[in-house]
Amino acid sequence: MPIYSRDGATGFRTVDEWDDGVGWMSHPGEDGRRTSHAIRGENGGVWVVDPLDAPGVDDLLAELGEVVGVVVLSNWHARDAGRFARRHGVAVHLPEWMTRVEDRVDARVERYSAEVGDSGFRVRRCDPLPGWHEAIAYRESDGTLYVPDVLGTAPLFTVGAERIGVYLLRRPFPPRRAFVDCAPERILVGHGEGVFEGASAALSDALAGARRRFPRALLESGGAQLRALVGAVTN
Repeated sequence: MPIYSRDGATGFRTVDEWDDGVGWMSHPGEDGRRTSHAIRGENGGVWVVDPLDAPGVDDLLAELGEVVGVVVLSNWHARDAGRFARRHGVAVHLPEWMTRVEDRVDARVERYSAEVGDSGFRVRRCDPLPGWHEAIAYRESDGTLYVPDVLGTAPLFTVGAERIGVYLLRRPFPPRRAFVDCAPERILVGHGEGVFEGASAALSDALAGARRRFPRALLESGGAQLRALVGAVTN
């Protein structure tokens, strides 16, 4: 299977469902397991996060409500954000410090400092590697945590019994400070299915065991992670 499929999607698979949101994979067969989300804001309206397009996705969004904004939370996740924004007549929302994405979305861009519009999410900056910047979004009111890249549940992220894993090259120095004061009820990720049971425990285990499990992760998924990194850079 390819790490990332570059062909147009012919459909999608729903992977995360809860009262206020849904997640889908437009290319469920790819090893990178890129996941998109739509989340209902605290004051109504739907926020589309790091989206990849596919036929029928708008029907999925309509079940939640009216789209009020598109959010990109990694500088490597421009994806189809501009297409969604133009189609729904909304802006692409970016943290004020995020680079690279604005040049890759043909749509109106709005910048913010910490709060994503009236979605209820606040973001904190995480720089996993030089040139890679992402915003970890947390909504305390319902315990929803979204992590674009530095954590994932796709097989190339996890080893052994891990339900969520730290990106391979950050395992020696896991980004614990980025998750201080987070007590998630659910964890959504940009690569893989979300964690909806025992989310806080899964997060603690991932961060606490990242360094200890690095040799195994390197052995089992080092090649796949390298292909994923090259695939992202050449996108």
